[in-house]
Amino acid sequence: MNQPIDTMSVDESVNRQARESMRRQVSWPLNLTPSHVEYTSQGHALLIGNEVDVRHAAQQLLKLGLPSQTLLFTKPVDAEDAVVADAVLAETQHLACHALDHESVSRLSIAGYLGAFRVQLDQPGGSVNLARALANRDHFDQILDLGNTPSLALELPPPGYLAVLASAPDLATRLEDFAGLVGEFDKPRYFQINHELCAHSSSGNTGCTRCLAVCPADAIQSHQGRVQSRIEIDPYRCHGVGSCSSACPTGAISFRLPETQRQQDTLLAWLDAYRQAAGTLPVIRFATSEYLDGDSAPAGHVIDIPLEELGSAGHDQWLTALAGGAAEVRIQRHHDMPEILQAFIDAELSQAHALLAALGHDTRRVQWLEVGDTDARDALPTQLPLASIGGSLEGTSKRQRLNQVLDHLAEQGRQDGQRHALPASAAHGDIAVDTQRCTLCMACVGNCPTPALKAGEDSPQLSFLEADCVQCGLCAEACPEDAITLHPGFLAAPSRHHREVRHAEAAFDCIRCGKPFATQSTIASIKTKLADHPYFSGEAMSRLEMCEDCRVKDVWREMARDPEAQLKV
Repeated sequence: MNQPIDTMSVDESVNRQARESMRRQVSWPLNLTPSHVEYTSQGHALLIGNEVDVRHAAQQLLKLGLPSQTLLFTKPVDAEDAVVADAVLAETQHLACHALDHESVSRLSIAGYLGAFRVQLDQPGGSVNLARALANRDHFDQILDLGNTPSLALELPPPGYLAVLASAPDLATRLEDFAGLVGEFDKPRYFQINHELCAHSSSGNTGCTRCLAVCPADAIQSHQGRVQSRIEIDPYRCHGVGSCSSACPTGAISFRLPETQRQQDTLLAWLDAYRQAAGTLPVIRFATSEYLDGDSAPAGHVIDIPLEELGSAGHDQWLTALAGGAAEVRIQRHHDMPEILQAFIDAELSQAHALLAALGHDTRRVQWLEVGDTDARDALPTQLPLASIGGSLEGTSKRQRLNQVLDHLAEQGRQDGQRHALPASAAHGDIAVDTQRCTLCMACVGNCPTPALKAGEDSPQLSFLEADCVQCGLCAEACPEDAITLHPGFLAAPSRHHREVRHAEAAFDCIRCGKPFATQSTIASIKTKLADHPYFSGEAMSRLEMCEDCRVKDVWREMARDPEAQLKV
């Protein structure tokens, strides 16, 4: 339960010693040898913007040693315009130049990354590859966009694309960095995908799209294959923000710096070691390593979790900290957070609050921490920690581990047995099955990416386990009878762990061998639909009441009695 604390009994020197002991015992996991992706840039740059700004920028880049440039003017200057100085014109007149009219600017599209940018001009007769048309190359290596509205409108553009205003005070520094993008570069491959766990698509049906909505770099795409769509992350465009991994309800996308499960286990091990070293009232602060490097040392009871990116730890990690014995969790904002990341963490925070309320806990146990607010950072928690779940979790499934955390928090609080509303992105909920429509064809079971839906072993039935349902919607999409409806929300009751039969029927036994092979309603429905079909006229109708083996045998017996029957029209 939520209990107030006596702040006078807190010894911060003991807490500092406990924190140091904790760090000596358990090192924060780092992936020291991650796989990499490589970029190769020969420095062929495309500059986009009005002619005045582009020629001035080109002059500076020439001085910085970037001679291969193609200039694309979105607003040319008149020959009589004296804004462009003669010296600038003289230095840049040998560069390849081209002017676009206003209408063409809107049809410009950019894709790719450092060393492999594709710039297309869409025209009624087809698209034009501008690198081929203007520079006799297949691609541009880098792009400088000086337009008031960037041609590539992304919060985190790909490496090699620089959008900056000519009036920017740091233009000179950014041009110097841009000129340095020549040679070979590499960066970590931040994520890996287990497509077997992915709930995005099955049998041509589309389900979960949570990762697609939270990437500020537009590095995640759904690619249509021959049978179904697959989620793919472009490692060259990915900035490693981590929101996709946190948003994925099944653990199909996993962060590698460090791996999500190792991060979760180390968090619990830290809290366990801190407690064993006599530390009290631990507060967990999730913050980026870059922010922590420039921050002052926090109070002794504050344990910093260094993240590559803030999005790599979502509500499952925050609630794990509370289950591990943290009194509070604080998420540290930082400057220049992408809007999509900000919105994602806001949604995660709303989800954490809704789950805490449903489980009977104070929502203030998880909260934002504003930039520069050291008083709030170092403040003592207002409540005692909950009993700890221990130093580790069982299993490797993300959902299984989250359920352990939620069950532990439920044991420490009080539930009302009701279903609680959650944000739209939440992966908790129930399904309703219309038993008048359902034929127990089990298409839903075949498409479910988790063990939530299960077919009967000895009789026709459909069962459901709410604790495993991630509300991907694949079951509803796959159902040919539109018999399934999703009901999102968190059920604050032990029954979410009880498998319930949602529909069952008596089996129809084969009239030849006696084997149950379908439901009675299914056979009745098929017989009604095929009553007028010539193939099933007369005694052949009885084949619908046979299992697949007996049906084939009956056809062969008929052919043996009348070998020429198959030749009849």
